[in-house]
Amino acid sequence: MGPLAALRRYAQPRAASEERCDLCSVILGPGHRHLLEVASRKVLCSCDACAMRFQGVIEARFKLIPRDARAAPGMEMSDAQWEGLAIPINLAFFFYSTPAGKMISLYPSPAGATESLVPLETWDMLAAANPALGMMEPDVEALLVNRVGEARDYIIAPIDACYELAGLIRMHWRGLSGGDLVWAKIEEFFQRLRKGIEPRMDANGHGLREKGGEVCRT
Repeated sequence: MGPLAALRRYAQPRAASEERCDLCSVILGPGHRHLLEVASRKVLCSCDACAMRFQGVIEARFKLIPRDARAAPGMEMSDAQWEGLAIPINLAFFFYSTPAGKMISLYPSPAGATESLVPLETWDMLAAANPALGMMEPDVEALLVNRVGEARDYIIAPIDACYELAGLIRMHWRGLSGGDLVWAKIEEFFQRLRKGIEPRMDANGHGLREKGGEVCRT
């Protein structure tokens, strides 16, 4: 395609609900895949053809974000461990950033996803007690923690779902306490995430997950 033809294509008016692949511009349907631009942490929409180019790719500009959240089998976190992570609210997600070479902690806020320093010693102790954390895929999977009220959700979630939660809070937060609507939206988000998690167990009670076409124990 020549440059003028490309410009004409981009000049065509788009329907308000129309989404296109950020790599090839093909029109996307609902439930399309997402890619992460690793250096910038930007989430991109992708068609299946472009997404499959990054299936299993380790060192590349983009990484394919998994579709589904999953349980962290046997995950335990005491109040003291949580307080040791120094998160100012009871919602946060943690992932390993390959460009930064360290664990990153982000918590949702009215201003968007806000970064907080992860105390290395506290995280190392938590990871040693919870082997499921070692199964997270760098950059594109995160431990999503919800300790609001009586909730104790510990979910290994795709990074785009974590940013979705941050965007939801930024959109609906009102006043100092957020307002009833934002807390209802947060609960709806976690209900939807929980429904998509169906832990699979082997005969010995170990959790199972699929990775690269193979079934792995966690």
